[in-house]
Amino acid sequence: MKESVLKEKLDIIERELSTLSDKITETDGIKAAVEDLQMEIKGLKLFLSRVHPQFKKDFPEIIKKLKG
Repeated sequence: MKESVLKEKLDIIERELSTLSDKITETDGIKAAVEDLQMEIKGLKLFLSRVHPQFKKDFPEIIKKLKG
């Protein structure tokens, strides 16, 4: 009786660990995608600042409007 209860609990724990492992893998993929997007946005900001010097001054105001 005790062995079957322990086995059930162990099976549940193994499934939970598997689920957590899958979620961590999924989260790592999302994190990598976000980091790539951040790098691309930095590159675009740098490009726009060089091509349009006024952009560097106007950008903080644009962000304030978007957040507000």
